[in-house]
Amino acid sequence: MTNQNTDLNQLSQVLKLLGDKTRLTIVALLLKREMCVCELLEVFDMSQPSISQHLRKLKDAGMVKEARKGQWVYYSLNKNNEYYPLIESVISYVPDQTNKIDLIERNNPTQRCGC
Repeated sequence: MTNQNTDLNQLSQVLKLLGDKTRLTIVALLLKREMCVCELLEVFDMSQPSISQHLRKLKDAGMVKEARKGQWVYYSLNKNNEYYPLIESVISYVPDQTNKIDLIERNNPTQRCGC
């Protein structure tokens, strides 16, 4: 019975994290490609610490992983997470994020921040 409760608690946590509009959008963007924080700053009207906090919550839940490239950190979805199929399914209902990816690529924030 404890295992079922643990699984239910983990599932509830994943859904709670995806219930936030910012985190849901971040996950949808990361489904397209890995990103650094400065790229995410292009599409959200919030501070770098706020975006980093959202990413930390996703990382702590095992939904997002990070890779260091020099002094910079790039984030991507953790496809090995047991809830990845659920995450993919939820993201299929999110409006297309191509316009945000295009904005990031057009503005190329990585040149400014040095990523």
